[in-house]
Amino acid sequence: MLATPGPLPPAEVEDQWAFEVKQDGQRAMVYLPGDGTILLRARSGTDITAAYPELLPLADALGARSAVLDGEIVTLDDQGRSDFERLQQRMGLASAPAKAARMAGRVPAHLMLFDVVHLDGRLLTGLPYAERRELLTSLGLAGPAWSTPAAITGHGAEAWKMAREAGLEGLIAKRLISRYEPGARSKSWVKIKVHRLADVVIGGWVPGRGRLTALPGAVLVGERHDGLLHYAGSVGTGWSEAERICLAELLQAAAIGTCPFAQVPPVAGARWVLPRLVGEVRYTSRTRAGRLRHPSWHRLRPDLAPGGPA
Repeated sequence: MLATPGPLPPAEVEDQWAFEVKQDGQRAMVYLPGDGTILLRARSGTDITAAYPELLPLADALGARSAVLDGEIVTLDDQGRSDFERLQQRMGLASAPAKAARMAGRVPAHLMLFDVVHLDGRLLTGLPYAERRELLTSLGLAGPAWSTPAAITGHGAEAWKMAREAGLEGLIAKRLISRYEPGARSKSWVKIKVHRLADVVIGGWVPGRGRLTALPGAVLVGERHDGLLHYAGSVGTGWSEAERICLAELLQAAAIGTCPFAQVPPVAGARWVLPRLVGEVRYTSRTRAGRLRHPSWHRLRPDLAPGGPA
């Protein structure tokens, strides 16, 4: 079951919703047949069990009881927040169990459990979320590499403020009466992302495809540090058709033949511009290299200077 992007539920109905922290990791269905074995499957259905050897002891956590659980595999930073960039070092190792075992010691994974869809031979998808959540909590699944994070009923605005101030990715709001809909992107689950804003300088662009070849498909943006323009990422969403056309005219007028970034970005077909246009973008987090994750265009900032000459 997948969540639909959206806003916080209105305050007058928030007591009909539960709020969970949105984890930034790899979704996994966990199959525990009760015979001392465990199977982890990714959203694609791929068997990823061998990629995460630290989760194998979960096979014995319920004894002879059988269950199918839903959760997110994450790696945590030094403040206990999920860190997808770190997790990428662990993904894709299902066919290399020896390397997965070595990486487990260096970059340990943790399974955050948030739903139970099958228990003791009984299919639970028809039960409301609140009942499934109560059953999941009653299992007491807390171990060295797995846990069952709390869900808060109501108090959405407070939960949102906490997530934002803690630097978390956002919240998942789940309607208390909702059934589990396998394979569906349901409006009964709503993902509310925390978006941060950054002022960036445009240093280049990449043409769009098809009828948009004369217009920017994405702009290449940077931030100034120590007098140099450092590449911060590619932004290709968030603008209207009118904004794209206006931006194209400004970019054409600012065209230059050399890259203005301190290091040339690894972007094929890039066209460079004088770094004089400042824009405001939304993003969710940053990589260790300072790149913006999930950036989207917000607006031009003609009121801001680009930070001096290139």
